[in-house]
Amino acid sequence: MQTVKMVVTGPFNAGKTEFIRSVSEIDVVSTERKITAEAERIKDTTTVAMDFGRITVDQDLVLYLFGTPGQKRFDFMWEILSEGMLGFIVMVDSSRPETFREARGILETFRAYAPTPYVVAANKQDKDDAWDLEDMRIALRLDPKVKLLECIATDKENVKTVLLELLFSILAEMDTAE
Repeated sequence: MQTVKMVVTGPFNAGKTEFIRSVSEIDVVSTERKITAEAERIKDTTTVAMDFGRITVDQDLVLYLFGTPGQKRFDFMWEILSEGMLGFIVMVDSSRPETFREARGILETFRAYAPTPYVVAANKQDKDDAWDLEDMRIALRLDPKVKLLECIATDKENVKTVLLELLFSILAEMDTAE
């Protein structure tokens, strides 16, 4: 059996934990804690170390999903979680353009950790104020070759599609390396 480690990263409240929860076949191992600072009270909890989930693709392939904390004060976990990853997903909240610059910085950080395949997931595409994908591509300064995918982290089938896109990129890279 082959295992593939994927990292799900992005800014605070981009939907990383929900993304993993929606597809994991095990109870997600989560390190969420209550937020006490009023300034960060978009939601009540935040990931402080990681989220971990697993999905079996078939009898020969299992994906291990590691979600990173989104808050800067926990970014020391990013490099630790990136060790051994074969690819990563950058989650971006399509309805919060004020986080796009941070998402771009996280993308560049993870590319520096390991030159692995990645995709960008434009989450919350079901919201009325979600940005159009092409506008997001421009705002995030993404090369046309980078896969920018519509995402709704609470939709299991949609999340599977994003994961498969990354998996196809990983497998294609493995084929060219052989």
